[in-house]
Amino acid sequence: MIRSRIVSTGSYLPQRVLKNSDLEKTVDTSDEWITERTGIRERRIADENQAASDLAYEASKTAIERAELKAEDIDLIIVATVTGDMPFPSTACFLQNKLGAFNSAAFDVNAACSGFLYALYIADNFVKSGIHKKVLVVGTEVLSKVTDWDDRATCVLFGDGAGAVIIEPTDEDRGILSMHINSDGRMWELIQLPGGGSRNPASCDSVEQRLHYIKMKGNETFKVAVRTLEELVIKTLEENNLDSSRLSLLIPHQANLRIIQATAERLKLPMEKVIINLDRYGNTSAASIPIALDEAVENGRVKNGDYILLEAFGGGLTWASALVKW
Repeated sequence: MIRSRIVSTGSYLPQRVLKNSDLEKTVDTSDEWITERTGIRERRIADENQAASDLAYEASKTAIERAELKAEDIDLIIVATVTGDMPFPSTACFLQNKLGAFNSAAFDVNAACSGFLYALYIADNFVKSGIHKKVLVVGTEVLSKVTDWDDRATCVLFGDGAGAVIIEPTDEDRGILSMHINSDGRMWELIQLPGGGSRNPASCDSVEQRLHYIKMKGNETFKVAVRTLEELVIKTLEENNLDSSRLSLLIPHQANLRIIQATAERLKLPMEKVIINLDRYGNTSAASIPIALDEAVENGRVKNGDYILLEAFGGGLTWASALVKW
């Protein structure tokens, strides 16, 4: 049986650090309030001239080098992002050009914070079908450029960054064991960026109404996320006949510490088995899981034979999971 396997990882974070104490100077908030409500202490912010493809390039270059490949070896590029360089062409095509990976096809996926797992799901099926052999999957976001820095409810949440993985086929007893993707468009209003599309094209009026910034109903989103993620992770384990005690790591989307803690508690997982970096990077949307995975790999927290559960929840609403045997 052919499975797809993650053979390398890479990540990139911009240099600029924005701390909670910095936000205290611009909006009515406090370091204590932000940390208590979210678990976030600081986040990274891209330079004015950095776009999503620039961050993606740095993360992808690392992943390609670690896989001991050349850019021309890649035969498919999938980029998950909601903050692409432009509405079109795709950020994946910009990335392809920067890498010189001209033997590949390239396209974007938009599933908000679940985007990386949606992209991984597509890559997994392409590899298992035999159509593609070496797939680059990237999550990259520059959320600082669509964050309303006058809105204290949302400006404390988001950061910038990129993470990447290389997917290849394997006939060994490891790799991506199963994936689940889901959505419910009835709750699209909970997390949205209303301006700039064909519904509300850019205009003086849309700018005045601040429609080009992220809008979020935080309390409602929190409740749905906790319930949905609990159901998702339990379903994933049950369908693989795997008890949660056999998990080596849970790598969740880095949105809110309380959501992550609730999921770990439902799985009866000690927090030392959960990868947390939102305190340093905030919510980087589609980039958060590949960044966290790369850090776990580089820090020696992932070993051959480990069972790892990846899970995410995001706008759409969307949610997804992946069970991986490393």
